Amino acid sequence: MRAFHFSIRSRKLAASAGTVAAVGVAQHVMEEHKSHRAGWLRAAVLGANDGIVSTASLVIGVAAATTTRSPVFTAGVAGVVAGAMSMAAGEYISVSSQRDAEEADRVVEAEALAKDRDAELRELAKIYEHRGVEPGLARLVADQLMAHDELGAHMRDELGITEIATARPFQAAGVSAVSFFAGAILPLIAVLATPIGARIVVTAIVALVALIGLGALSALAGGARWMRASARVVAWSSIAMAMTYLIGRLVNANIG
Repeated sequence: MRAFHFSIRSRKLAASAGTVAAVGVAQHVMEEHKSHRAGWLRAAVLGANDGIVSTASLVIGVAAATTTRSPVFTAGVAGVVAGAMSMAAGEYISVSSQRDAEEADRVVEAEALAKDRDAELRELAKIYEHRGVEPGLARLVADQLMAHDELGAHMRDELGITEIATARPFQAAGVSAVSFFAGAILPLIAVLATPIGARIVVTAIVALVALIGLGALSALAGGARWMRASARVVAWSSIAMAMTYLIGRLVNANIG
């Protein structure tokens, strides 16, 4: 009878442990992280913000210096095309430089592992110790991780280079170009579709509303507060548009 009761109790404990484990896994799976979006989100926000601000500032400046539509149209279209291409080229070059640096570090780390694996093992264990892991356990963890993927372990924990943070030049170039065009087309349409007497004010309003929306979308995608993101975008962009408007007025006053 005792054996029977013990068997029942053991099965209950096993079932309870299984339930707890299942709940723990379910809760972990439900987590939604945002950091994997960092690469393309940065390029998208930068491109769209630059598209809105630079194009709005450009057409406002030209509109302040002339009362005709042709110069504004020419400057606006040229600004959109040049800006999108410039953003794509700049992102590709800069992110490629980052990727080259990562590849150089990968080569250096691979050579160090081939030359003295034990020294690299001690180095990795020290990293875990500095993060609060007990020395013996740190050595064990470092040994097991290096047995699984020694170069990956050092790239991740020594250099901070992970799959999420890996540089992707083509992705950055494409996202920035498309987002620049999407942002730039709004103030261009506004300045061309509005009567001449109101085009500067309407373009500025459209640009500011678009920037608020951009700030909210970027905050939503990144899991941040949308009001703070929108406020900082609008503040700096308003300064840029005001400065180009004043320059346009000065040019018109001195030349016209």
